Amino acid sequence: MPVVGFLHYGSSDSFAHIAEAVRRGLKEAGYVEGQNVAIEYRWANGHYGRLPALAADLVRRQVTVITAGGTVAARAAKEATATVPVVFTSGADPVWSGLVASLSRPGANLTGASLIAAEMAVKRLELTRELLPHARVVAMIVNPNYPGADSEMAEVEGAGRIIGLQTEKGTAGSERDLDAVFASLAQRRVDAVMVGTDGFLITRRDQIVALASRYAIPGIYPFVDFPEAGGLMSYGASLSDAYRQAGVYTGRILKGAKPADLPVQQPTKFELFINLKTAKALGLTIPPMLVARAEQVIE
Repeated sequence: MPVVGFLHYGSSDSFAHIAEAVRRGLKEAGYVEGQNVAIEYRWANGHYGRLPALAADLVRRQVTVITAGGTVAARAAKEATATVPVVFTSGADPVWSGLVASLSRPGANLTGASLIAAEMAVKRLELTRELLPHARVVAMIVNPNYPGADSEMAEVEGAGRIIGLQTEKGTAGSERDLDAVFASLAQRRVDAVMVGTDGFLITRRDQIVALASRYAIPGIYPFVDFPEAGGLMSYGASLSDAYRQAGVYTGRILKGAKPADLPVQQPTKFELFINLKTAKALGLTIPPMLVARAEQVIE
């Protein structure tokens, strides 16, 4: 029975739906866990430093394919092996971050799905303008340890200049950093806050949402996990669908396909979620046209 190594930056309790999305993709390709494929799970529980050892462990166990969740996990898998196929789901640009040679012809032993994080960050800034037409300053929190942080921030700064929004950068690579950066944003009276697609920030969504609420700062986030935790709004590529795509690719590789021949998948499903309860607490009225476009409204 072939064995898939599942490597992820998060934890099994917070990201169970992501593992399920991979299994759903595998099933589409004809593989069912426990019947004709085994899966070995390795979770870093939000600690990037654990990923290299976890990736090396999967290679030592001679798994057939590694499915890597997140850019940092994908890099760890790439550094651990040049022969075991790796299927990634990456927020950072896979070419810019050095995972593949090109999107259409990845080369080597890696391919996967991109979340086009930088482009989505620009779209979230545009939605912020639509939501808060009188806003002047929007902060963007990024993790300096995340490979895609600079490109995401650069895109947002460029878009801000075009649409007339001043953007400020906040950095946080730890829980303590998040407390400090929100206190600073409140002092600077920013009109809204965005966060990057970095895995660490996603794992700290409850803390981020609580801080945004404490300081009454509207938050626009990359994934539905944030409004489900009480955040105001999210817009981005569907994380579950991207992992489903990764599962399909994993199944195709199990059937003999080569990663170098499988183009990196681009997202096709985008989701807007709005938490009206949070909007009310912030004293905000969501424009009806924005509500009408939402995939789901949380009341």
